[in-house]
Amino acid sequence: MAAKLKIKKGDKVVVTTGKDKGKQGEVVRMIPTENRAVVRGVNLAKRHQKQTAAQEGGIVSKEMPIHVSNLALRDPKDGKPTRVGYKTLADGKKVRVAKRSGEVIDG
Repeated sequence: MAAKLKIKKGDKVVVTTGKDKGKQGEVVRMIPTENRAVVRGVNLAKRHQKQTAAQEGGIVSKEMPIHVSNLALRDPKDGKPTRVGYKTLADGKKVRVAKRSGEVIDG
C-alpha cells in the first residue's frame, strides 16, 4: 500500500535535495503508487523525439518524476519550505496547515 501523500496536484513546492535543490515549481502530476511527482521546470531530461504529424522531431526537454521525499510544500506566507499538518475547522472541514507559519494551505 502506498503512503498517504501530503502533496497534491497544483501545489507549489520547493526541491530540498539533489541537482535541482532550491528550485520551485508547481506539481503537474502525482504518481502515488511510486511516491513520485512531476514538477514544472524541475528534473529536466533531454529526450530524442521522433517527428509525427502532430509534433516536430528533435531533442526535447521533458520533466521527469521526482520522489516526494525530495520535495517540501512552499509556505503561503513567506515562500520557504514547510512541513504539513492537518487541522479541523469549526465547520468540521479538515484542511492542510503549514507548520512553519500556521497558515491554511487549502480551502
